[in-house]
Amino acid sequence: MKFHVCFKAVVAAAGLLSTPSFAQQPDQLWGQHAEAGKGEKTRWFTEAKFGLFLHWGPYSHFAGDIRGKRYYGITEWIMNRDKTPAAEYARLAAGFNPAEFDAEEWVRIAKASGVKYIVLTAKHHDGFAMWDSKVSDFNIVDATPYKKDPIKALAAACKKEGIRLGFYYSQFQDWHEPNGGGNDWDFDPKGKEYAAYYRGKSLPQITELLSNYGELGLIWFDTPGNMNKEESAAFLEKVHQLQPNCLVSSRVGNGLGDFKDFGDGEVPAGVVKGAWEAIFTHNDSWGYSAFDQNFKTPQEIIRLLAEVASKGGNLMMNIGPMGNGKLPALSEKYFRATGSWLKQNGEAIYGTGYSPIAPQPWGVMTSKPGKLYLHVFHRPRNGKLLVPDFTAKASKAYLLAGKKPLAVRQQGADVMIDIPMALPDERNTVVVLEYSGSLQEQANTPVIASMQYEQLSLPAQGAKLNGNAQTKSLTHSYYFGDWKHAMCIVNQQTMADSISYKLRFTEPGDYKVVLQYAADAASERREGLLELGPAGKPMQSYPFQVLFTGRHDVHKPLLFIDQAVAVITVPAPGEWRLRVRPAEDGKELFRLKQVLLEPLK
Repeated sequence: MKFHVCFKAVVAAAGLLSTPSFAQQPDQLWGQHAEAGKGEKTRWFTEAKFGLFLHWGPYSHFAGDIRGKRYYGITEWIMNRDKTPAAEYARLAAGFNPAEFDAEEWVRIAKASGVKYIVLTAKHHDGFAMWDSKVSDFNIVDATPYKKDPIKALAAACKKEGIRLGFYYSQFQDWHEPNGGGNDWDFDPKGKEYAAYYRGKSLPQITELLSNYGELGLIWFDTPGNMNKEESAAFLEKVHQLQPNCLVSSRVGNGLGDFKDFGDGEVPAGVVKGAWEAIFTHNDSWGYSAFDQNFKTPQEIIRLLAEVASKGGNLMMNIGPMGNGKLPALSEKYFRATGSWLKQNGEAIYGTGYSPIAPQPWGVMTSKPGKLYLHVFHRPRNGKLLVPDFTAKASKAYLLAGKKPLAVRQQGADVMIDIPMALPDERNTVVVLEYSGSLQEQANTPVIASMQYEQLSLPAQGAKLNGNAQTKSLTHSYYFGDWKHAMCIVNQQTMADSISYKLRFTEPGDYKVVLQYAADAASERREGLLELGPAGKPMQSYPFQVLFTGRHDVHKPLLFIDQAVAVITVPAPGEWRLRVRPAEDGKELFRLKQVLLEPLK
């Protein structure tokens, strides 16, 4: 959906002036420094939880193939990747004719899928307007044989079905315009005057969208680049002036916006308080690709939705409609399946808050006053679901779908629930735990380790950091623009740069300890120490040598290796400590993604 681009805008006393281009990084393009939104105006948004993104334009017609060349990765960037001249792209775009588009059908599918809001790309970076714009004739009415305004139809259908509508708008990049950002193969960056584009197209088109299509839920800006705060504020103020209740995404830039969007395909490491959104696409491309079949299954969507909600956010999942105006069959099928699950379990998603209790080996949790929703992904072998760190008083438990009561016991801060021999829904079975009193957030609690699961994860973000060790999200990609994010522990250079975990083993047994990491040539053959032992007793040390996996490049896959380092015997239930550190001072040890514990049978 977004990628590196070269542009820069500055303001001088006389206004916005052109400047030389420079290389942008993903976090700059995504406005990562914005805060999560707060305030009454965002309430509908924070309660909605599930949105539908739609990337649709002439690139949908090309479907990943332009001028006889196939492009893997994100197709909405095909003009940029191919360096198609703007005039030729406009000529080819005239073949875009979505004659089978039915706005009411799209909205019916969205409603059946359980989404509460829709965001459509009104103008992506190619500069093509998906509405009857009077500002530029490079639009679907004037520049294609379709000759109709699909946004008008979509707005009417959304209003009829009670689904909020929003528009994506690329406020800086416009590869069609000489003064727009991003096109340096047609237009010399040194001759660009962004002020002319800003005044002549960008703000006037935003005004059209806000004035002609009824009440909007949000405007989703994108790729602010090096726009300064005054420039970003002008877009924000224009939206709020014309529609005071319309929300603005953080990608308006410079820390502004009514809610925060994370990077493409990124989920934050932990709970984020306020209004925020994680955005993912259903396969690997945001625009339609005729040869991208890597669709996320209903289970993947349902579990991702639960994970994001457990951290307090929304999930907006993208579909790339085809050039003929239809949605891909597998997208419709899998979204409808997600909707069927939400029809039975939506209470555990819509209007929920984050979980005050950390994720457990069996899954994650969402909450409402007096209720904790347990999203069970993995059934413990003994059928006994442990909820630790429970500071309230448990009253009853039951399956959300069907309301079947479940036996529940509480001993101190431990709640144990007996669940069926087979999970009613292996994708995500929701157990409701009702309680009285206060359920408080707990800090620095031990991670549950149990023989009841196939594998247990100690993620990087859960570690206690010592010395100069720190966590960092490493961005990488498989295909062009198919961004991935791996939270890792980095900067472990000296023996003092250790990381540690508190563990609570619930029963005796043997466990294999595996380190999952990436390492470049500088780390190869570095020695590290894995140290474990019961709390209050000396740790046993297990040395290991770091193996080379590859150099980190944001444009390439980041490869991780699973290295088994130790097998430990836990003789009795109790708390343990686990520590990882360099064996001696030197270069960075590795980039540790997680420690895995594998119960042995």
